[in-house]
Amino acid sequence: MNQKIESFVIIGVTRAGKKFRPSDWADRLCGIMSAFGSDHRMRYSPYVRPGCTLKGDKTVLVDSRLYEIEPLAYKFLINFANDNDLQMEPLEQV
Repeated sequence: MNQKIESFVIIGVTRAGKKFRPSDWADRLCGIMSAFGSDHRMRYSPYVRPGCTLKGDKTVLVDSRLYEIEPLAYKFLINFANDNDLQMEPLEQV
């Protein structure tokens, strides 16, 4: 398996063009990658965070640096998108 490691966005629209449900899927997915800080507040990971498109579709932004820290988490996110037939697009590093 020769996988290219890159940043990508998971878009809450299936390849067939249907909106993915439930509507809070992006927050839930980012929530499993979050942690509580010393202030007892949940903080999203800097490598996995929710977003949205100009059309208002929910998205999850995945930074390629996650692979260096936790490759299984990176692969989990790719598998989540593939298993749910969600659109994915590469992101340029900023």
